[in-house]
Amino acid sequence: MNFKYDVIVIGGGHAGCEAACAAARMGAKTCLVTMDMNKIGQMSCNPAVGGIAKGQIVREIDALGGEMALVTDATSIQFRMLNRGKGPAVWSPRAQCDRGKFIWEWRTRLDRVDNLDIWQDEACELLVENGEAVGVETVWGVTFRAKALIITAGTFLNGLMHVGRKKVPGGRCAEPAVLNFTESITRHGITSERMKTGTPVRIDRRSVHFEDMECQPGETDNHGFSYMTAPRHLKQLPCWTTYTNKEVHDTLREAIAESPLYNGQIQSTGPRYCPSIETKLMTFPDKDQHPLFLEPEGEDTNEMYLNGFSSSMPMEVQLNALKKIPAFRDIKVYRPGYAIEYDYFDPTQLKPSLESKLVKGLFFAGQVNGTTGYEEAGGQGTMAGINAALLCSGSDPYIMKRDEGYIGVLIDDLTTKGVDEPYRMFTSRAEYRILLRQDNADARLTEKSYNLGLATRERYDRWLTKKAEIDRIISFCNSTNVKPRDINAALESFGTTPLQFGTPIASLIARPQLGIKQLASAIPTLQAALDMNDERKDEIVEAAEILIKYDGYIKRERQIADKMHRLEDIRIKGHFRYEELHEISTEGRQKLSRINPETLGQASRIPGVSPSDINVLLVLMKR
Repeated sequence: MNFKYDVIVIGGGHAGCEAACAAARMGAKTCLVTMDMNKIGQMSCNPAVGGIAKGQIVREIDALGGEMALVTDATSIQFRMLNRGKGPAVWSPRAQCDRGKFIWEWRTRLDRVDNLDIWQDEACELLVENGEAVGVETVWGVTFRAKALIITAGTFLNGLMHVGRKKVPGGRCAEPAVLNFTESITRHGITSERMKTGTPVRIDRRSVHFEDMECQPGETDNHGFSYMTAPRHLKQLPCWTTYTNKEVHDTLREAIAESPLYNGQIQSTGPRYCPSIETKLMTFPDKDQHPLFLEPEGEDTNEMYLNGFSSSMPMEVQLNALKKIPAFRDIKVYRPGYAIEYDYFDPTQLKPSLESKLVKGLFFAGQVNGTTGYEEAGGQGTMAGINAALLCSGSDPYIMKRDEGYIGVLIDDLTTKGVDEPYRMFTSRAEYRILLRQDNADARLTEKSYNLGLATRERYDRWLTKKAEIDRIISFCNSTNVKPRDINAALESFGTTPLQFGTPIASLIARPQLGIKQLASAIPTLQAALDMNDERKDEIVEAAEILIKYDGYIKRERQIADKMHRLEDIRIKGHFRYEELHEISTEGRQKLSRINPETLGQASRIPGVSPSDINVLLVLMKR
């Protein structure tokens, strides 16, 4: 059998689902090929979305017209805004989700997308003709022909799971690995390496002594992930916290020789920022305890996820260690934790569009690019889907800049710097994080996406309405003065300096001790200005307050970003034979030749390329 499409997406995880939706909605006839239609959007590890910097990525996916935020809000069983004690530049939304409902919500939404077909099968051979990807063959003998292919195979490529000395091929627990597809890709010059990740034990809540744990409830306000829906329709559930102890550590240390991570069984690199419990013990031997978070897997299931106890130790060692914790003294589990090794492809062999530099029309997104996390995968998938559709229509790719989104930072880091361990996004990776807040993703990206043809008119109109309300509040606060006699008593009660003269409300909001809602309780006209008929009005008010309070910082960072654009606007690809530029350092020549950057700005971010090397290139470009 032969099928013809514009875009083929291989893999139905978080990257694949977003890629398929984006390409189809932009008018490309698309097919999503997945090994199991009942595991679409499966949360292989923690059933949670968001977190530090990751929540910003999900909001950016939503602002672009993607689905992850909508699916999350529809299946959320707990929501929290992390980092509230710090500035809004690093506030990050996070939601615990119902794992089963998350899958079916994704499946329902995919079924409603025009131009999108789903085919259950396994890709086994990449088809390339004259340096261009033209299709794939499957294990069932089906041939798919397409103008563009997107590889989003997650951890399934030559996946190998480890529990103690037991090794089982697989892409996930009880799911088969894909054993031949990597080789059909690498024969075209694309290099692959191995990485490792892991997941913890799943616990039966009926065996847990919750009286020995601390309850961690969620928030009850109107915050959510998507700008399009009211969040949290499901029953809200708490998470629980406890700690390991010396007995737990002793039990694990005694069996460390049985750990695949330390007996030579696993050779690949694991995630630095989500280490196994045995790695924590070896890295921090002086620590007497490590925090653990017991998190629900759904509103109707007894299965719970033990965050912080990822392990590939033998099953009996994992259980014996956990039983040393008072809350888990009678523990029963559904399955042990395990590690998994898998293939990924060097992301420096990709263009900023996520298209391969070596095979035209071949895109990569998600863990196959060396990243970790649903959110990072979804962001890459969205951009790969957009650019695959643009390639099919003969249009230029959409490259998100580092000052436009965390997704832009992510892709630039991957394609410019590469990875030597699973890449996880943090706010510290973004140099313009005051501009890249979770509250303004729609302001940064929705109009761009609407012009590309991805964001709907409804989404664009929702943003225009929100923008009008924010502008109205800011204008009111800048133009409305408050007199000392009307506000000083309240200011003193709030613990801040009283006024000597009348001043605009905005100048009071700028004080670090004061908030806009706090002031509204003392200024009736401000309270009236904040009242609106919008289910997300708390977000609108919060966004307006941030723009008023941090106006100077935002403008200064905008100026810095605009200066860097000068380097981004200087295109250098194809202008130099770097190996012949002896004015540049040897390391600089080698790195520039390998990456072959698109712009001078990208060149400046390549590790090993010095500022003096950039100055040489700048002089040569002027000539």
